[in-house]
Amino acid sequence: MTNSNIFIHESSFIDEPSNIGEGTKIWHYCHVMPNAKIGNNCVLGQNVFVGSTAVLGNNVHVQNNVSIYDDVILQDDTFCGPSMVFTNVINPRSFINRKSEYKKTIVKKGATIGANATIVCGNTIGEYAFVGAGSVVTKDIPAYAQVVGVPAQIISYRCKCGEALNLDEIPIIRSVKCKCESCNTSYKGEKGILNLE
Repeated sequence: MTNSNIFIHESSFIDEPSNIGEGTKIWHYCHVMPNAKIGNNCVLGQNVFVGSTAVLGNNVHVQNNVSIYDDVILQDDTFCGPSMVFTNVINPRSFINRKSEYKKTIVKKGATIGANATIVCGNTIGEYAFVGAGSVVTKDIPAYAQVVGVPAQIISYRCKCGEALNLDEIPIIRSVKCKCESCNTSYKGEKGILNLE
């Protein structure tokens, strides 16, 4: 373990070698596999699993009953709601070993994944995107987009602060500009991509 300024509940299993950052809290019945990387000030709720090649950045919050499998990368400030699901193989069969076929899934900085959502492996969730509860993500999600449904579709765009942005086009096709009514952050967008102005 890299430092002692962390909290690990006595019911959890942390396999060595471990890489757990300062200020991180790991609650009841978690299992962290050897070589997993967990950053500073993370919170793992009850019954969280972290695979050996999973990577969690700083200030990542993972709610109860989430498995972060191999090749899942959660960048800084991401949030995983309770019982949401990551997958790691496109075509699993119990009688075929496909560990060499794991697909990388990336959740970029500040993104939020709601409770009971499913993220099909091999996709990227953009910065500060918002995946609604119960949604099934089957393709890449652009930055700041809010998606819901099965399969998940863009219904709005959200500011870095989490408030909905007032945009006429969803998804964005033409050049657009908007400002968050809550925090006054300005954005510009074109061809499905929204960025800070």
